[in-house]
Amino acid sequence: MKFDYGKSGIEVSLDPNWNTTIFRPPKQDVIEDPINAIRNAIKNPIGTPSLKKIVKSKKEIKSICIVVSDATRPVPSHLLLKGLIKELSDYGLKEEKIIVLIATGLHRTSRKDELERILGVYLTSSVKIVDHIARDKNSLTYLGNTINNIPIYINKHFYESDLKILTGYVEPHFFFGFSGGSKSIVPGIAGAETILANHSAENIASPNARFGIYKNNPMAENSTEIAKLVGVDFVVNVSINENHEITQVAAGNLEKVHKKLVNYQLRHTFKEIREPFDIVVCGNGGYPLDLNLYQAVKSMAIGEMAVKKNGTIISVNECAEGIGGGQDEFKELLFSDMSPEEIYKKS
Repeated sequence: MKFDYGKSGIEVSLDPNWNTTIFRPPKQDVIEDPINAIRNAIKNPIGTPSLKKIVKSKKEIKSICIVVSDATRPVPSHLLLKGLIKELSDYGLKEEKIIVLIATGLHRTSRKDELERILGVYLTSSVKIVDHIARDKNSLTYLGNTINNIPIYINKHFYESDLKILTGYVEPHFFFGFSGGSKSIVPGIAGAETILANHSAENIASPNARFGIYKNNPMAENSTEIAKLVGVDFVVNVSINENHEITQVAAGNLEKVHKKLVNYQLRHTFKEIREPFDIVVCGNGGYPLDLNLYQAVKSMAIGEMAVKKNGTIISVNECAEGIGGGQDEFKELLFSDMSPEEIYKKS
């Protein structure tokens, strides 16, 4: 069978004598006119007034901050931005007021070719683009601590803007339950201290910090708490298929949009595994999801769900950028010559 691997894919040959099960997502209807669908969703939001009414309710809008996912995500952000900016233009808001903030989390900053893929060539020269840098304290605002004592550092551009908009996509995530929604805030545009406190070993070890679980998930709950404190005026999120085509669009309230797309994912992307397998061959979805080893860990977590104890996981990822993720500490641990037990105790 052919696996998504980098940009071109890779053929994997399996022994015909093996008792083999292949899991594929069911075919989903693709939205043929995504720009129109995005604009319709913005005009008919879930749980909030329309974006037009929100704009009218503001005394003055000097700056608009739109958060988009970084280069490690296959979000069709250029389509989301095109629909959003057309709407904002119809409300009399000009492009020069817009800051597009790239939600890098703890990842590296964006290259020029990646910005063109994320925004489209036209927008890279017509709006202000800022890469979030989680370790740059001067670009962050401190807002106190959460109820779980997590320090809250958030990108100044977003916090200080007059109109705050999040974009992104919802899909299963290996410890957040699902991506999208408040994940654009934490880790997307949060400070390193905030991200690391929420991505703590204790939180990741929670039985509720798993694929497909978002209720009572400590990481998702902390992220949502912080997003509410920061303030989000409007959200536009999508679901996509394995070809990165838009299948669903929802806009409006942060939590209600997320819930709608989560329910869609639960119906369309999960299958029951009746008994574990001796060998699991799994991938991360190809480019850009398999850019580096740091991202490829997600595919290993998928394999873990399906493999027998002491079984074998074959994780198929190109890792064109090597270790990646902007995680120097991660690389140092991998090349430290320590045993897995020593690494576990150290971290």
